[in-house]
Amino acid sequence: MGSYINFDEYTDTSMIKIPANPLDRVIGQDEAVKLALMAARQRRNLLLVGPPGVGKSMIAQAMSFYLPRPQEEIRVVHNPVYPERPFVEVKTRDEIEREKIEMNSIEGQLIDPKDAPQNVAERLGYRCPHCGFYSSPSENVCPQCGNTKMVNTAQSPFSDVFNVIGAAFGVGSNERVTQTRRIGEHEEVIVYERQGDKIRVMDEKTMERRRKIEKKSPSKVIVPIDRNPFVLATGASETELLGDVRHDPYGGHPQLGTLPYERVVAGAVHMAHEGVLFIDEITHLGNLQRFILTAMQEKSFPIIGRNPQSAGASVRVDDVPSDFILVAACNIADLQYILSPLRSRIIGNGYEILMETVMEDNEKNRLKYLQFIAQEINMDGRIPHMTIDGAYVIIQEGRRKAKEIDGKDNALSLRLRELGGLVRAAGDIAVENNHKLIEKSDVIEALKLYIPVEEKIKKYYGSMENALRTEATGSQKGVYNYSNGVDDGIYN
Repeated sequence: MGSYINFDEYTDTSMIKIPANPLDRVIGQDEAVKLALMAARQRRNLLLVGPPGVGKSMIAQAMSFYLPRPQEEIRVVHNPVYPERPFVEVKTRDEIEREKIEMNSIEGQLIDPKDAPQNVAERLGYRCPHCGFYSSPSENVCPQCGNTKMVNTAQSPFSDVFNVIGAAFGVGSNERVTQTRRIGEHEEVIVYERQGDKIRVMDEKTMERRRKIEKKSPSKVIVPIDRNPFVLATGASETELLGDVRHDPYGGHPQLGTLPYERVVAGAVHMAHEGVLFIDEITHLGNLQRFILTAMQEKSFPIIGRNPQSAGASVRVDDVPSDFILVAACNIADLQYILSPLRSRIIGNGYEILMETVMEDNEKNRLKYLQFIAQEINMDGRIPHMTIDGAYVIIQEGRRKAKEIDGKDNALSLRLRELGGLVRAAGDIAVENNHKLIEKSDVIEALKLYIPVEEKIKKYYGSMENALRTEATGSQKGVYNYSNGVDDGIYN
């Protein structure tokens, strides 16, 4: 995937074009990229196995680039009969658009007070009945003549009738006026309502639509339709992963507390509906893995209050959609700790991928290293680009890591997270040195800072054992067991 540059054509990494396609930005993982693209299009699950920093997170996030926009919004709806069991309502994008049109249709028409009948403008407090001057209804005294703008509505023989009609439509007479008007042979009720400096006019159909909407049970959107299709749940707690119902000290008392439906919070398994749920180091979830399995099997997962001491413990929302693509990741050593049923579910509808840790040292892959450096610089946004001479030092460090860590000759390391740290350290040094570009000398200086602290300890003290012995206080020395001075070799 992607196009490659010619070394001789460029002097620094600013001239390198970054691929627009996110999967083209993944370096050296051709098989994983191919399967990830297939998994995104076919909605398959993935298990990515490999050491940190080889591109697992990047692949998972890039998969969402190939998914269509979410088409469903999830709401919880108040249950007036049993408030602790709110309903779930799923609205499609088309239904939401129709709702918006319907809501706009109940707004009626806004007119200038001068365009309303004079008696209406006077009763709503816009027009002075004495001098005819128009002013804000918040002013009780006319600024023109100084008389009160209050109108004695009892003078109208039909005022009681209009008020009864208005009440039938759910409209009071406080800031509204109800009248009738003739349309052909039919006479209909018209409601005039204060709306700031304007007057809202609503006919019978508008008022009927408003009454129907107001009769609907109130609801709360817990998973909006315009959302990120990529959800990161690495290290999530049970509440973050599965959702919760917030506590209310008044227990949902209608006059004092907050109704249960308003306290429902969606979890990552729900927010990832129609998208990608990425969990790095999935084995760290422990027994929570079984809930992931249930959500995958049922494609829905209930939301309950998870604190038994909370008022939310009595609330439960069933059948909340959770149809997601699971992308899980772990190290080789942790593979055995993935629950067998969960792993079986992934294999049964997806792929397991062993990530590469090195790639062949050839011109094509060295050019990929330049692309990687340019991507890291652009992502950071606070450091300058790098000269080609400086980039060669990064490439040499990639060769060294492939040899020392993976025992591979003629190879370049794909443990790129650490190399990204080296690029940033070199960039910081270049900024401090007022260099317009990251130069070779900046990268060489960064290499001295870039050495892991364990290597620095070994170089300075000779071994971790010696370091511990030197730093330990008298009481701490009794805790450490140095095995009679024999180095266990863990940090060597």
